[in-house]
Amino acid sequence: MNAKRPVCAAPALETPAPAASQTYTYSDLHYTESASTALAEEVALAIAYNGISQAVMLVTPTDLEDFIVGFSLGSGIIEDATDIYDLQLSGSGSAQYAQVTIANRAFWNLKQQRRQLAGTSGCGLCGVEAVEQALPDLKVLPGAPLPPAEWLDGLRQRIGAFQPLGQHCGAVHAAVFMNGQGELLLGREDIGRHNALDKLIGGLIRQKIPTTGGLAIVTSRCSLELIQKVLRAGIQTLVSLSSPTGLAVQWARRHNLNLIHLPQKNAPRVYSPASENQA
Repeated sequence: MNAKRPVCAAPALETPAPAASQTYTYSDLHYTESASTALAEEVALAIAYNGISQAVMLVTPTDLEDFIVGFSLGSGIIEDATDIYDLQLSGSGSAQYAQVTIANRAFWNLKQQRRQLAGTSGCGLCGVEAVEQALPDLKVLPGAPLPPAEWLDGLRQRIGAFQPLGQHCGAVHAAVFMNGQGELLLGREDIGRHNALDKLIGGLIRQKIPTTGGLAIVTSRCSLELIQKVLRAGIQTLVSLSSPTGLAVQWARRHNLNLIHLPQKNAPRVYSPASENQA
């Protein structure tokens, strides 16, 4: 792997912040002063597969096609992007709809899951009907080298170029991809941390960006569903700017995923696989 200090590429398909934000007024507690500020928007996105309603998710209204592809893969509804035959978006305002046509094999597996998902921006496993669905059998990754330390140097500051909405009004999470040469290539934002990762994975697939040797970066805490999404996408290194949960670490070690926490003021902490023999 290239150990040179990475560069920050221009954000791919950057979405202007105002597309997902509006200005709102507010006042102090005594109603003596007022001002205005930009706030991130969210919409309810209803997703149907082959005409059957499957999920209603609260999402930031940008990169919805990326989100649907990433959500379908990261949730185990499809095994490969080629399982999606068609994707149609409709609706307006706070009510959006997606009609997704998937392969018969994928649709059969979906019906077998018996999962009706009414999701929120805070949870990635809402609606799962059985523990087996929350803790599925996933393939163990072949393993990959840890990224050079130089790639993580100043990463918190460098990914700011891929957070236009966050820089504009806050209240959103980001997921960013760094390729096998240490270059930041693609970023996605959403009010939901798992939604942001779904959008990133979907964007990588739709833009045919190779993930070999690369890593995903999430600005949020790292819990189990983020691990599962990265495993299903075949990305072998996940960097989190916030602490992982214990279960996330256990799953990362079990599935040979490089899991790195990048604290704000301390050195990177490798929880998996370098520390897999530690408690």
